Amino acid sequence: MAMLQWLLSGGIIVTLLLTVFFSYKSRRNADGRLRDLYAARTNICMGFMLVFMALIQMILFPGSSLRVIVGAVFLLLGLFNLFAGLKNHGLFRSPK
Repeated sequence: MAMLQWLLSGGIIVTLLLTVFFSYKSRRNADGRLRDLYAARTNICMGFMLVFMALIQMILFPGSSLRVIVGAVFLLLGLFNLFAGLKNHGLFRSPK
C-alpha cells in the first residue's frame, strides 16, 4: 500500500511539473499552432494528474461518501481533460 502511495504521489508531482512547463510554453509562444499544441499537452498532463488524485482518494483512504464523490468528480474531470487534450494534440500535430 505504501508503494502505491509513493507511485501515485510521484505521478502527481511529475504531471504537475509537466503541466506547469507546457502551460508556460503555451503562453510564451508566438506561433499559434505551437501554442495550441502546448495547450493540448497541458490538458493531457492535467488529465493524468487528476486521475492520479482520484485514484489516491478512492484507493488509499477509507471510503466515505464525500471522499467517493470527490474522487469520482476528479476522475471524470481528468478523463475529460485527457481525451480533449489527446484529440486536440492529434489535430494540431497533423500537417495541414
